[in-house]
Amino acid sequence: MLKFVMKEDEVVPSSTDPEGLSSCTVTDAGCSTEASPSTSYEGTDAVVTTAHNLPTTGDNLQSGSSSIIIEKPSLIKEVETDVVSPVSALQVDPSLWPSRLTDSDRLEIVQRGPFKVESDFSFPKDKDGRGFNSLQCYRILTNGEKVLRSWLIYSKQKNCVFCFACKLFSTKDTNLSREGFSDWSNLSKSLRSHDNALDHTQSMLKWRELEMRLKNKKTIDHQELTLLEAEKKRWRDVLTRLVSITISLASRNLAFRGSSDRLYEANNGNFLKEVELLALFDPVIENHLSRVKDKSTRTHYLGQQIQNELIQLISDKILKTIVSNIHQAKYYSIILDCTPDTSHKEQMSVILRTVALEPKPEVKEYFLGYVEVFETTGLNLSNVILDKLQELQIPFENCRGQAYDNGANMKGKSQGVQARLLKQNPRALFVPCGAHSMNLVIADAAKASKDAVGYFGYVQKLFTFFSGATQRWNILLKHVHLTLKSWSDVRWESRLQSITAVRHQVKEIRNALIEARQAVNDPVAKVEAQALAEEVASFRFLICTVVWFDILTHINQVNKMLQSSSVQLDVAV
Repeated sequence: MLKFVMKEDEVVPSSTDPEGLSSCTVTDAGCSTEASPSTSYEGTDAVVTTAHNLPTTGDNLQSGSSSIIIEKPSLIKEVETDVVSPVSALQVDPSLWPSRLTDSDRLEIVQRGPFKVESDFSFPKDKDGRGFNSLQCYRILTNGEKVLRSWLIYSKQKNCVFCFACKLFSTKDTNLSREGFSDWSNLSKSLRSHDNALDHTQSMLKWRELEMRLKNKKTIDHQELTLLEAEKKRWRDVLTRLVSITISLASRNLAFRGSSDRLYEANNGNFLKEVELLALFDPVIENHLSRVKDKSTRTHYLGQQIQNELIQLISDKILKTIVSNIHQAKYYSIILDCTPDTSHKEQMSVILRTVALEPKPEVKEYFLGYVEVFETTGLNLSNVILDKLQELQIPFENCRGQAYDNGANMKGKSQGVQARLLKQNPRALFVPCGAHSMNLVIADAAKASKDAVGYFGYVQKLFTFFSGATQRWNILLKHVHLTLKSWSDVRWESRLQSITAVRHQVKEIRNALIEARQAVNDPVAKVEAQALAEEVASFRFLICTVVWFDILTHINQVNKMLQSSSVQLDVAV
């Protein structure tokens, strides 16, 4: 199938398949007309040329001042001078065009140009013997000059003529632009009137302008597409930088917003400050902020809502990657723990532990987030974790382990979380948290000894005494290089940190207490400093310091191993 309109002195390549040829353009000194239906060929190759003033010999078909020459092999039985039908669904005949043309339709039709029929076509006559004459394709000017009406096209389907330009671009309903003109007795008069019509002139300008744009590849669609691509690239660059700022702040757990949400104002938060800083060195953000300040754009992607959306999108992407890794590893263990936050809401942390399928197997733990719980019973917590796994499409049947603290609601033999989950998946074996179990053992052992209880009480009193006033704390700093620290009831590692300063600086701490007793004016503080100085120098305090320092040092080493994300079963037991 040929996909182009034939022009004068052009040759169709011999490799072109002649089968299906439906139309051919012959440039004549007459008007634009269309071809008759095609005839199928039996053969493979044909060469079609157009030439002027060739004699009618052999296979040459001459018509007027132009002719079509078809050089055919012996296999071709029948040849007709038909032109190629368009590849598009749009018909060649203008009477068959849609009543409402789209922009893409106009582009395609203008690219083809006005359609012409063969010059030897015999135009049908009406009952009065009148019909279309190719001479009507020319306009005679007052000076006698003949000008081709390139816009005049003929429809064989309806035996009428149309204005090519008005058919495409005119908004007025005239015969030449809509239904076609076939009043042959008044055709000359109508054509002269149409030549001078303002609407026709405007349509011609639109046609020629679009034709020129197509040749230069500067159509409105092309220009709009170029602008659209540039705008898309600009926004993509802006959002890339905003996402990078979001990741930077979120990874360091920094607050995004401040008391103000306006650019270049004090206390407008870390996010906007990072944007302002980047604008000093990055032309993309600098241009973006200039548009925002000039109010040339109302969409700036710097507000609180977009910050939350970026955080959520990044979180969803990370979670999707984590879930993909878990699916790849297939088997996993669950680690849960509940604790109230600063807003007094009970939050359950969800961690899944897997073996990464890498060249070297590696144990990894993935934090899936916090889940707010309203009841801490074994039934409710087990339902919450199962709902969370179902939401993430992580099959619970692939669970091979559970690890919780030693609370009754978690490890309960009948009603605890581990028991309820074990009923649904017998392979999800429960292993109590080793670090928590060891912490409970140490706490119970320490409470069983009065000396231990008294010793840790005095260590805490030392910290409380010196931290109670800046004067006393400055006195302490004059004597020691390791400051005293407070300790926690649930973290025995903190007790080791508080004992370490006492273990290596007992003499210095006692000297600081004596100096503080002499420096302070408060009688209660004087008495307290004297009592602590005597206790620090006592044999019982010194023995407890050495013993508990050694015990907690060894325990802390084990505790660190149990808390490691890469610890394995042989180490834990």
